[in-house]
Amino acid sequence: MSARIWLRRAYEAPGRSDGTRVLVDRIWPRGVSRDDAHIDHWYRELAPSDELRKWFGHETDRWEQFRRRYREELRCAGEQLAELVELARAGRVTLVFGARDTEHNNAVVLRELLEERLGA
Repeated sequence: MSARIWLRRAYEAPGRSDGTRVLVDRIWPRGVSRDDAHIDHWYRELAPSDELRKWFGHETDRWEQFRRRYREELRCAGEQLAELVELARAGRVTLVFGARDTEHNNAVVLRELLEERLGA
């Protein structure tokens, strides 16, 4: 795990050392209250498009193509992506996501991209 960018499921309790918590899903995680989630920022525009998310369906055999297509979508993210990079430069950021699969989801791809931009 990156020292600067952590990943945590929305259904896990926030940690003391999470730093800035950023929800990176298009929809709010079902059954999680806003108070319990302790989300500092919600960047919906950084989530995969509905079309891409539905196509992927968390099928691991589609993972590499999902990663490629999602990174292409993120090229148009502009302002929010730049803000997220700046948050990570300033300190620890935890990308919060709702997916059950902790290894094959949009937050994993977003962390990879952020680390590249930070030169990690």
